[in-house]
Amino acid sequence: MRASIVLFAILLAVPAAAQAPGPLARVEHGQWQLLGAGGAALGTLCLGDPLLLSQPRHGPQPCSHEILAADEHSVTVGYVCPGMGRGRTLLRIETPRLVQIDSQGLQNGAPFALRAEARKIGPC
Repeated sequence: MRASIVLFAILLAVPAAAQAPGPLARVEHGQWQLLGAGGAALGTLCLGDPLLLSQPRHGPQPCSHEILAADEHSVTVGYVCPGMGRGRTLLRIETPRLVQIDSQGLQNGAPFALRAEARKIGPC
């Protein structure tokens, strides 16, 4: 537990771009739009830390993240948002401006499953 607290404090001190693991480091910062099934708009996000894409049902909340797997084009992230829920998300980075999201978990005690596409639409 103590090591987790120290690691969390270190992560807070490091700029977001330096935190991004593997292919997430290539994801551009800026304004992103999330599109669901059939191209339905799910919302927009001013993206600084690419890990925010891993928590599409929990918005820009202060959540803890754990990288469960990563390769050249994808990252699987487990996350916990205290008092709000948790999830597991596969992020497939197609380009620095296009990310496929496959997420499932619990939001306020209710299960969710979401497939979405995130596209950079401009600066914040």
